[in-house]
Amino acid sequence: MNKFLSIFGLLISFVSFSQSNVEIDPPFNIKTISFTVNNNNVIPFFRLGESFELSFDDLYGDEADYYYTITQYNYDWSSPSNLAKVEYLNGVDNQRIITYENSFNTLQLYSHYRQVFPNRFNQITKSGNYLISILNDEGEVVFTRKIVIYEEQVSIGLLIRRARDFDSINEKQNIEMTINYGDRILQNPIENVKVTLFQNGNWKTSISNIKPQFTLGSELVYRYNKETQFWAGNEAYSIDNKIIRATNNTVARVTSGDNIYNTYLYVNTPRKNQPYTYFPDINGNFFIQNANATNSNIESDYSWVYFALNTPKMLDKNIYIVGMFNNYALSDEYKMEFNSKSGFYEKAILLKQGFTNFQYVIADASGKIDNQNAIDGNFFQTENNYTAIVYYRGNNDRYDRVIGIANTNSEVIKN
Repeated sequence: MNKFLSIFGLLISFVSFSQSNVEIDPPFNIKTISFTVNNNNVIPFFRLGESFELSFDDLYGDEADYYYTITQYNYDWSSPSNLAKVEYLNGVDNQRIITYENSFNTLQLYSHYRQVFPNRFNQITKSGNYLISILNDEGEVVFTRKIVIYEEQVSIGLLIRRARDFDSINEKQNIEMTINYGDRILQNPIENVKVTLFQNGNWKTSISNIKPQFTLGSELVYRYNKETQFWAGNEAYSIDNKIIRATNNTVARVTSGDNIYNTYLYVNTPRKNQPYTYFPDINGNFFIQNANATNSNIESDYSWVYFALNTPKMLDKNIYIVGMFNNYALSDEYKMEFNSKSGFYEKAILLKQGFTNFQYVIADASGKIDNQNAIDGNFFQTENNYTAIVYYRGNNDRYDRVIGIANTNSEVIKN
């Protein structure tokens, strides 16, 4: 019995590990990983057949060879789907990325890589979850990124409300949802329809495995009190260094260091005990821009950006700087260190110039984020983007297809 329990425990650990480690963070030399549509940085949810681009920089600047693979995954990312690659990919992957340029007129040398999907070598033919893996010329995985390919076969209604329980009525935002599948036949929709909810496109705070509370004809209704709640957080901080040598209301000081710029931000003070103040942000997103360049992709420079947070030292928690710029990674590269001389938490991060949103998050040693005690508090008035993705897998289907997507914003929050 003990041997059986040990094996079972190992299997459970393996499933958990696989699910939480599908996305592999890049090494230090790979920066500014971005998905774009029409040159706009976007959350990687794409309509089936829609054109999008993956780009990244290699700070070694040696025009190294990189390859990509595309793998379909099931709804919860615990394993690849049961389909063979030829069933969801028209053509072949494991192709070399052949579109790249070296930086021009920058202090930091880098090679900028771009890959368009779909392309003449391959096209994704089915909706679902997909993992794009970037490999080096030895076949080793350099980094991976999740994307979702969707169809629009159902109608989804989203409504954002304040939390209904008094303990968190001022700190959380709740999603109510209806899915109308019309005259489309869905087998056992209560069990076969699954939903994932996102706040600002962040996989690490997404909510999954929510079943409809009840049905009304061809509508699935989700009106939970707690199961679909998100901590509201606060508006993101911003860095504006499109003019890399200039100071502004986000940059306090700029110096030229060892052949690279140093950008010092103003010291931040936790806002959790202050009244909520609306300040426009881009909900964790970023965009690359050099105001004095014609091609920002290769003419935007890198700078060491110095962050400082005026808060007492925490004994059992770590503070990280996160945003879409680093895929909300909780790694040592973005972990702040307490400086006993200044009394601040401090960190320097190498960032490409432009406009960047970021937040401070608290996490324990296991990486569990403490949203309840967020550095900048939680305010129901906070403006957030919300996305619902609807999956469906019929009784005889071998993969989870994405049959709908909907977006809304908490600016229209209801009581």
